[in-house]
Amino acid sequence: MKHLRILAPFLFLSLIRDQTANRDDGRPTCRRCDLHHSCNCSFGGFTHVPMVTDQALSLDLSFNNITMVTQDDLMGHSRLRALDLHGNRLAEIHPSAFDSLWSLEELDLSDNQLKFLNPKWFNKLEPLKHLNLINNPYSFLGSPSLFLGLSRLRRLMFGGPDLKELRREDLSGVTHLEELTVQANNLDRYDAGTFGDIWPLGHVTLSLHGPFLTNPALAAAMLNDVSYPETQLTLSDLCLAHNVSVQPFKDSINIIRYLSLRNVSLSDDACGSLLALLDGVPLRSLSLVGLTLTGEGRWVAAKQTDLSSMDEFFASDVIILDILKFAMDSEIQYLVQHQKKLSIINSKVFLLSCYITKKMVNTLYLDVSDNLLTDLTLSYMLCDNDETLQELRVLNMSGNLLKSLSTLSRLVTKLTKLTQLDVSRTSYRSMPTSCSWPSTLRYLNISRAKLTIVTPCLPKSLEVLDLSYNDLKEFVLTLPILRELHLSGNKFLRLPAGGPYPNLQTLMIQSNTLNMFSLSDLQSYRRLENLEAGHNKFVCSCGFVTFLRSQLTGSGDVKITDKHQTYVCDSPLYLQGEAVSHVSLSIIQCQPVLFVSVSCGVALLLGILVAGLLWRCHAFWFLKMTWAWLKATRSSQRRRRNRNTEESDPLLSFDAFVSYSEEDASWVENFLVPEMEEPSDSDSESPTSPLTLCLHKRDFLPGHWIMDNIMSAIERSRRTVFVLSENFVQSDWCRYELDFSHFWLFEAGGDAAILILLEPLSKDDVPKRFCKLRKLMSSTTYLEWPQEEERRPEFWRSLRNALRGDNEQEN
Repeated sequence: MKHLRILAPFLFLSLIRDQTANRDDGRPTCRRCDLHHSCNCSFGGFTHVPMVTDQALSLDLSFNNITMVTQDDLMGHSRLRALDLHGNRLAEIHPSAFDSLWSLEELDLSDNQLKFLNPKWFNKLEPLKHLNLINNPYSFLGSPSLFLGLSRLRRLMFGGPDLKELRREDLSGVTHLEELTVQANNLDRYDAGTFGDIWPLGHVTLSLHGPFLTNPALAAAMLNDVSYPETQLTLSDLCLAHNVSVQPFKDSINIIRYLSLRNVSLSDDACGSLLALLDGVPLRSLSLVGLTLTGEGRWVAAKQTDLSSMDEFFASDVIILDILKFAMDSEIQYLVQHQKKLSIINSKVFLLSCYITKKMVNTLYLDVSDNLLTDLTLSYMLCDNDETLQELRVLNMSGNLLKSLSTLSRLVTKLTKLTQLDVSRTSYRSMPTSCSWPSTLRYLNISRAKLTIVTPCLPKSLEVLDLSYNDLKEFVLTLPILRELHLSGNKFLRLPAGGPYPNLQTLMIQSNTLNMFSLSDLQSYRRLENLEAGHNKFVCSCGFVTFLRSQLTGSGDVKITDKHQTYVCDSPLYLQGEAVSHVSLSIIQCQPVLFVSVSCGVALLLGILVAGLLWRCHAFWFLKMTWAWLKATRSSQRRRRNRNTEESDPLLSFDAFVSYSEEDASWVENFLVPEMEEPSDSDSESPTSPLTLCLHKRDFLPGHWIMDNIMSAIERSRRTVFVLSENFVQSDWCRYELDFSHFWLFEAGGDAAILILLEPLSKDDVPKRFCKLRKLMSSTTYLEWPQEEERRPEFWRSLRNALRGDNEQEN
């Protein structure tokens, strides 16, 4: 992580270079595309349309400084389905700039500097479904119609502060829309019927601030063209003061079923006039968002207004300029007595009195979230009258200043049909040990409070319980019919035991401090189907990684429904930040005992095999002899140094060292020694001097190591005579002498050895480890002791010649 922080500035500069890198044609390049071929190039500082991959399906170029789109900028993007150019300084678009976008379905050109709209832009965009042209400085749409070829268009937004006229032919080609948004605050001309040919028309939003003030007839004509019972109508940016008429609604109000007013300012007179228009009309839903009330709430017409057909009333972000003078209870009570669904949200309501709630006899859904209600004012709202809100099914009081759960439970107990209660984002810190709740309560939301413990106060009738984002460390309750449990954002170290929740199907426990969970934890929940446990501090042990990866692949009975990337290792340190699905642990880390056991077993087996192989190849003999040779060599070197100090001691003292078996000693002593060491017969043609032989019985120094004696004898002799027989092969001492001679042969060469066979003996009778000797027997002529008496003189003559070979050459 430290290295990443150091490299971050360089990575950022590299990213900027990548985003603005220039091709050969001088155009910048944007490479911010994801795996779904969605390219987000917004806020990139581009002044021209950048180059992107031709595989892009979505291209977002919003909030740059692009001033024009040329003919070639979007060439080759035939797969592009969505193009967003809003928030630039776009003033010029080539007539054929979009011709290659054959698959385009969404085009956003809003918030630019387009003064003229060219129909040629859309000639080849037949698949287009969504088109946004809002907030450009054009004063008219242009002729011929922009939309003649757009038969699939379903969402259209146009207009702006400079739009002055709408002619009947401007929307030719538009047949039916799911959504129509028109900003016409400064519109001067509107041809009746311009919107009249569009049907069905799902949702219409009109901004008509100017027409309502200066040209009510124009506003009325527009309203009449878009008013259908099935159409949801939204009017925005209106300021209806006492001198501004609401007559534009006169003809259309009897047709409208769904009306929404956004960013509207109303005086008391305007409210009275509007209520008079709504009297008895079949309006089903009225929504007020961003409403500013400038009066005191003295709406006399409210008492006579019949709103019995209105099922839903929604008010949000209501501002009362003079709250101290506003008569909250006097008139509103007549407006809320018929609605089945009533919402007053984020409107700084601190009191909704019992006098008003008693009138809500038909209310099934009540939302007073994000207001200023307290435990005290809640007591006034849910008064002790048993007739208050008796039909209520859903109550939302989230985001208020509530602190006492016992007060809440006591007050809602009287709501005998209540099934859902939302008191999230409140100030509850504790929970009493016992509470009374409606037996019908199935859904309870106390998320984002400050609870540190839960008690049996919670009702056993719950099917859905949300306690997420509190300070809980454990959850031990018996809730037999609970189906969903939300515990995300707490401090749980482990999953709650599943036994008390036999019917639980969904468990959400993200963003806690879970270290791990196992199959047994999940199996404790009898019917658990869905689990979300990402963003925890997982310890990535071998067992947990193996188990979780199997769950992520869907092989378990429980389905993990959140993103796999949210399951990240927190420890060990070398895996911190790594997604569990990408972690791969070795057998050394996972099974150290098994690994050591197997390794030792394998090593032992290999050791046995190697030892057997070495024994088979006589490696131990070579090692033993090498050690003996080295040791004897050091002794020999000492003897040589001693000889160098004594000039009278010759280096070579014998003509031959005789190696023989003790069983063959009689032949050596009776035949070999007399023939070699005694002078030859006088009748010999060429008498020779006697030879000196080295015999271990006679010439080895007593008290010295046997190896030193053998080594010294071989070194001090010109030749080594091997008297070979079956006895020789079986003799241990002969093998030692043969072993050392074998080493000596490597240094001195083959001529240093003389072989005498006392009896027939093949090379196969010699041990295989004496490879040099076996080779000598194959390549060197050896002497055989003749059994016939007459052949023996020739044998002795050949042996003498072999032993004197060096001397004769020297002479």
